[in-house]
Amino acid sequence: MIYHITTEKNWQIARELGEYKPGSLKSEGFIHCSTEAQLPKVIEAFYRDIPNIVILSISLEKLESPVKWEDPVHLQGENRLTVAETETFPHIYGAINLEAVEKVTSLAQFQFNR
Repeated sequence: MIYHITTEKNWQIARELGEYKPGSLKSEGFIHCSTEAQLPKVIEAFYRDIPNIVILSISLEKLESPVKWEDPVHLQGENRLTVAETETFPHIYGAINLEAVEKVTSLAQFQFNR
């Protein structure tokens, strides 16, 4: 399972369109995702002040677009992501088919495994 952070509004648009295609797919060529262990630091670096956040739990087995494990791309700037030197992140190169999203959870209700 990999995870993508978005807003309730963006998820609603995806449901209406039949697939999820955030702006990063056009601007960067892929959709940013994380492992569960990476979620807290990504949320802290980029999403802490954004309301109505949801976390998409994505099944790799059901995902139709390819996934590449790559170095993070946002290590500088105002929102700095601190990662281990060898840490990679899952990037989805294409739209997320809705069938691959097994669960949508609000940030407040997401249960991190400890």
